[in-house]
Order: sequence, then structure tokens, then C-alpha cells
Amino acid sequence: MIKITKNAQKHFIDLLSKQKKGTQIRVFVNNPGEKNAECGVSYCLQNEVDTTDIKLDFKQFYVYVDFNSCDFLKDSEIDIVEDELSSQLTMKAPYARKKTFNNNNLIDKINNFLDMEINPNLLSHGGKVFLVNLTKEGYVFLKFTGGCNGCSMINLTLKEGIEKKLLSCFPELKGVKDITNHRYGKHSYL
Repeated sequence: MIKITKNAQKHFIDLLSKQKKGTQIRVFVNNPGEKNAECGVSYCLQNEVDTTDIKLDFKQFYVYVDFNSCDFLKDSEIDIVEDELSSQLTMKAPYARKKTFNNNNLIDKINNFLDMEINPNLLSHGGKVFLVNLTKEGYVFLKFTGGCNGCSMINLTLKEGIEKKLLSCFPELKGVKDITNHRYGKHSYL
């Protein structure tokens, strides 16, 4: 995930030796996936580590990576550039400003949107829709249950209602697909 060069590791070890015992390093991206994304490296104490952080062991110190930044820190590198007068820590993160679809945050947002905006209407007809998958390409796969399963209006509901609303609220999405094995029955709303 994050490469830290030998020189940068030595630099971190030196810096950490001057800090309070137990101090470690934390790496994160502010505004990930946006044009103004910025990578950050900071000190952190054990009580400041988020329970979702990813812990990387570098033998003499740990680096904690913000979970929501992980996809944006793919292939990143931390190095130290030195000249005769100074040294500077550098971080290259080629994906920090790129949109990603392996983002649990987006899945949470879509689930919340379905629960708050879509399912209340479907429930009035005895149905419900669930998010099954979100592909890297930006396609949402949904499954309908209850009165929606086998409903003669499901294609209209999907294309003219749900898909339009999802694409409007989440422009990074490309489309919505129904993977329900529809069958007509007493449960279906006609």
C-alpha cells in the first residue's frame, strides 16, 4: 500500500525518538478523490488511533493509515530528499485525486439513500430494494423483494425512478442493474 524508503524510515525513527514514548506515525488523505486532495503525515499517540485504521509494521515503528484513505494511497511512496542545506519529507500518492469505486463510504451513502429516499415508497406497495454490489466501473446491482418481486411496473420503477435519482445524486455512477429473479405471485403488487 505505502512504500517508505529506507532513508525515510531512518528519518521517522530519528523524529520519533524525540517524541513522547508510544508516539507513532499516521498517514491520511484530506478530501480524497477531489482536485484539492492533500496527503498528510502526522504524529499520533495510541489513544488517537482510529479503530478502523490499518496498522503497518516497520520494525521500529508503526504507521497507521486512515481506512477511508486506503484506496487513494495505493502505490504511494514516502521518501526523504536531502541536499547540503536541508532535508524534506516527500510523499507521492498518484491516486489521491482520482475517483474510486472501492470506497465503502460510497456504499454506505447508497445504502442510506435507498433506505431514506427509495424504500419508503416501495414499502407502501409491500416491496423493498437492497444494494447487492457496486462495481469498480460504477454500476450498482440491486435486488428487489416483497411486492416488487414480479411487479409488472418494476422496469419503469427501476429506470425512471431509482436509476434517475441515483445517477442524479451520485454522478460517479454509470448505471443501475436489477439482478432479481422476478416471479409473479400473491406477494406481487399489481
